[in-house]
Amino acid sequence: MRVVIAGSSGLIGTALTHSLHEGGHDVVALVRRPARDDHESQWDPRAGTVDADLLLSADAVVNLAGASIGDKRLTDAYAAVVRSSRVESTATLASALTRGFEGVLIQGSAMGYYGDRGDEVLSERSGPGSTLLASIVQDWEAAAQPVRDAGIRTVTVRTGLVLAPHGGFAERLLPLVTRGLLRSLGPGDAWHSWITLEDHIRALRFLIDSEHAGAVNAIAPAAARDAALIRALSEAAGRRPGFSVPAFVLEAAIGPAVEDLLSSQHAQPGVLTRLGFEWHHPTIEDAARWVMARR
Repeated sequence: MRVVIAGSSGLIGTALTHSLHEGGHDVVALVRRPARDDHESQWDPRAGTVDADLLLSADAVVNLAGASIGDKRLTDAYAAVVRSSRVESTATLASALTRGFEGVLIQGSAMGYYGDRGDEVLSERSGPGSTLLASIVQDWEAAAQPVRDAGIRTVTVRTGLVLAPHGGFAERLLPLVTRGLLRSLGPGDAWHSWITLEDHIRALRFLIDSEHAGAVNAIAPAAARDAALIRALSEAAGRRPGFSVPAFVLEAAIGPAVEDLLSSQHAQPGVLTRLGFEWHHPTIEDAARWVMARR
């Protein structure tokens, strides 16, 4: 296949690119700087420019583009950057794809779509939430609506908390876990819908090859409460859980994003289960052992 990836330099994009290359596929990354070789193509989402012919020649386009949410305080100004980076990128791709694309669009999204839902069990049919990130994710998904309206198969991948040995969530919290300094974020009773990086990449490739169109919760079968997730990681690292980090400390460190960090999302991967996807790490204990074995 020829696969074009927007957002190839992030945690998921880098791993997906490597996996597709290993599978013998032709991967072209959309980059904002000048292209260095035939495996890159320059685009400018803010200006709305992209090589439409390249996109129309692809079997799959994977849209993971957008400013990182975890690297900076989510102030009003940075929240606007997070929103615009996703909406502009998606709108630019949509404008080109609706000219006659015959492949599949794998459209990035996030579990933040559901907001803070307590113990409610969520499926792909559940409605959106009302948090800041929920509104951003709704706009992100909506920007791809012209592609769906054009009859192009579009898979909206609502990614959960990605557990990996390095990068993302691990980069910020595992140093505390491996030193036995962390027990929970806030009271520790929030539900996290999570997935290992390995299973997430496998799920993306599975969805490219499927015939499914619509939303997909890209998560493991068993959500875990915050304290249980951190306990599993601590035990896999040979440590006892440490201390709970109060919500006001988290808010001082990361600003309004704490609202979503402490949000509870007890979701189920209904579509992946129905399609017959098999997880390598279906439980949080499996995932924790995999993460710690590769650090």
